Amino acid sequence: MREEEKKRTSQKSSLQRLFRKRWVFPAIYLVSAALILTAVLWFTGKNDVAKDDLKYGENQPGTATGEQPSVPVNQAAENFKMPVIDQDAIQVFREFYDAEASAEKQEAALVVYNNIYSPNKGIDIVAKNGETFEVVASLAGTVTRAEKDPLHGNVVEVEHSDGVVTMYQSLADLKVEKGDVVEQGEVLGMAGENQYDTEAAIHVHFEIRNNGVAVDPIKYFGQSVTTLEDSEQGTDDKEAASKEEDKKPAKDKQPKEEEKPEDSKKPADKKGTPADDEGSKDEENANSTDASIGMAKA
Repeated sequence: MREEEKKRTSQKSSLQRLFRKRWVFPAIYLVSAALILTAVLWFTGKNDVAKDDLKYGENQPGTATGEQPSVPVNQAAENFKMPVIDQDAIQVFREFYDAEASAEKQEAALVVYNNIYSPNKGIDIVAKNGETFEVVASLAGTVTRAEKDPLHGNVVEVEHSDGVVTMYQSLADLKVEKGDVVEQGEVLGMAGENQYDTEAAIHVHFEIRNNGVAVDPIKYFGQSVTTLEDSEQGTDDKEAASKEEDKKPAKDKQPKEEEKPEDSKKPADKKGTPADDEGSKDEENANSTDASIGMAKA
């Protein structure tokens, strides 16, 4: 018993001696601070790893978890495609009206409706065998119009990025509705006929518009949509459209100018015909006969 008491007293005395030294308590404080700081750093580092996993890990868009399919991130812009499935089975019946093209090509790109010539603002595509065919979306986008037009047949408009719109006219039926999101190559309808361009028979009228201005689709097939967005084609086509409007009345005025003399004669006959004067009527008929004979001789 005495030996145990001696050991206890010796241990207490040694601890008391240790605590009496000046460096003991500062050392304890430093060790405690180091342990606390290590614990804080470890906990913070663990949270950072968790955030990195959340940011770049399996539960974020663009990655696959288990059996879930991956979602593409920063998908490359699509290229314009012909709005048909089999390009070898079709041909372009009427091309886009180019104000800088030759007179022969310009004439071939005019659409006649009610004896009025209008420039074609797209391309008209027909099947080589003359039958109907499936019309597909040239680019992925959102359907902003899908309705029947009494003149142009069923019409579908698909909106893409930055003011780019594709238009499909003369469809026999509609496979989509307004508000639908379509993928590139998705069927929009079947080619059909319309009242505006009966010469083309069964066809689809396809347009590409950049900020409301029609551009030549043939120039952009196989090109990225960003090519059209970055180009100055819209400005050039606006100037070309103004030139077309200047040229268009020149052709339309020919039949109108021939009708003007007839219109001008009618009021002259009415004003120059008294109610009770038959002699003056005969005089006017004679004058008009002489004038017409003179014009015929000329």
